Amino acid sequence: MFDFFRKYNKIVMIFLFLLIIPSFVLFGVERYQGSGGEVKVARVDGQNITRPEWDAQHRLETDRIRQQSPNVDPTLLESDVMRYATLERMVRDRVLAAAAAKSNVTISEERLSRIFAQDTGLAAFRTPDGKFDRESFQRVTGRTPEQYEASMRAELATQQMLLGVTGTAFAPPALAAATINAFYDRREIQVARFSPESFASKVTVSDADVEAYYKAHTAQFQAPEQASIEYLVLDLEAAKKNISVNEADLKTYYEQNTARFGTKEERRASHILITAPASAPAADRAKAKAKAEQLLAEVKKAPATFADVARKNSQDPGSAEKGGDLDFVTRGAMVKPFEDALFVLKKGDISDVVETEFGYHIIRLADIKPAVVPPFEQVRATIENEVRSQQATQEFAKAAETFTDAVYQQPDSLKPAAEKLKLTVQTAGNVSRTPPPGAAGVLANRNFLNALFAADSLDRKQNTEAIEVGSNQLAAGRVTQYTPAHPMPLAEVKDKIRAQLITERAAVMAKAEGEAKLAAWTAKADGATFGAPVTVSRREAQAQPLAVIDAALRADASKLPALVGVDLGTQGYAVVRVTKVVPRTPSAPEQTQQENAQVGQSVAAAEEVAYYNLLKERFKAEILVPKPAETLPMAR
Repeated sequence: MFDFFRKYNKIVMIFLFLLIIPSFVLFGVERYQGSGGEVKVARVDGQNITRPEWDAQHRLETDRIRQQSPNVDPTLLESDVMRYATLERMVRDRVLAAAAAKSNVTISEERLSRIFAQDTGLAAFRTPDGKFDRESFQRVTGRTPEQYEASMRAELATQQMLLGVTGTAFAPPALAAATINAFYDRREIQVARFSPESFASKVTVSDADVEAYYKAHTAQFQAPEQASIEYLVLDLEAAKKNISVNEADLKTYYEQNTARFGTKEERRASHILITAPASAPAADRAKAKAKAEQLLAEVKKAPATFADVARKNSQDPGSAEKGGDLDFVTRGAMVKPFEDALFVLKKGDISDVVETEFGYHIIRLADIKPAVVPPFEQVRATIENEVRSQQATQEFAKAAETFTDAVYQQPDSLKPAAEKLKLTVQTAGNVSRTPPPGAAGVLANRNFLNALFAADSLDRKQNTEAIEVGSNQLAAGRVTQYTPAHPMPLAEVKDKIRAQLITERAAVMAKAEGEAKLAAWTAKADGATFGAPVTVSRREAQAQPLAVIDAALRADASKLPALVGVDLGTQGYAVVRVTKVVPRTPSAPEQTQQENAQVGQSVAAAEEVAYYNLLKERFKAEILVPKPAETLPMAR
């Protein structure tokens, strides 16, 4: 339908340009912006959440999960359930932020600074001279420092809002006991099982029965639609291949980073420490310094006695017993004044008294392991990969534009795009709209599959547009052969239908037999046949079906023994004889305390949910898209 536009796209663009510009002049930019029609997916306190915002947030969350767990099944991340969970979290954040704003909850600069100072993750973005590497932070986190600070303020404010509820929750002993006993209550039972297998030989299923079932349930026996496809994937690795690096750049990079490719210089130090914290009174520090100077004079006169003097006088418990030995250290391992003094000494030298925040040190340099720098040729491959990686993001942006244009401009083939970008056209067969368990990569991406199975793609066998399938990853595909969904022939499914009918009818017979036995044994217990007694609870099922456990625990404990019938569906029927209540073994005090704490946490969580639901009503929060079924794709 877009063949004309593809062929005459330049003419069409000029026409549209001449058409749109006067419209902007006449009606204003605001009218165009206001009529964009972005789909609203949720609303909180009068503010909308749009689908692009939802998509962007879900992309951020899935990228973060992929970085933390590279082996996670992509099918799970792209499922409707996971996407809806992202939207629910967005609504929750907006609700709590609105509540915090209305309550004037603020976070002080001092508290925020203290949190940032204790955040070990932020330390990785500081350069050796102590400055914050803004570009590195944005590249790794995808956010500016200002955005990160704003998100931290919002998170702390919402935590403070909830703390007033969760921090005061408690569980009375009676409530804790009732809750815990529901898990630990035990019953001694005997079970008589009536399984369908015992009645299968008595079931007769004719060909007419099979055919009738097939005709009445044809929708159950549909072969899914399938397609054979070709596709291209552009990612950072592919972008790297198109980056050209010259030898001079590689050698310059090597010279600027030699310390990273080899081992740093190491120095083996010994020291004598006379402690004097910076907070100590001046008189105490002066006394400690005088003591250190006295010891320095001793070891200067007799350097061979350094280890003995350290054992007797050093106040560093970690090294004193080893004669002051600190083993080999590199730059950055010790406090600055100590390090500066150590790395100007020659082997065997003893320093003057060195003052640090811990007190006064006398340092002796015992040995030096010089830095080892591998030759350029040995690390050339590593350097080239690093240089390509640094340039890959920029190159990917250029390649992505070329990729997008190429798959659009020549819609009948992926080969031109592949040739331009040195990509490989990949193929796959038996592809369906829903990725099967174990699918990986682009074939597990919902957006990519939706584009492949769009009507235009199926009818014309043309390229899809470039689809973002991951962080720095684009894909485009085309359907080469398509088979629509169709009923499977009766001959292919008749054995399956026959087995299903036998199971269903045998289960009905098993249930009838079980109900008859229950009635007879209730009227007269003599002659009842049960299995051996077993003690069961919700924590110890003893291989019994959950329905059997629930029925046993619901039986009236004041009227034992009791008989209970349990319909197990396709597994048949069970008659359960509950003989007695088995008291729980008392827990140790520590375990009881832990159990009560867990109940308290559950109560706090329930109160938090109730408070949040109240806030949702107060701020008129609503999700405007339907909630998907509570099922997730099977993980690999």
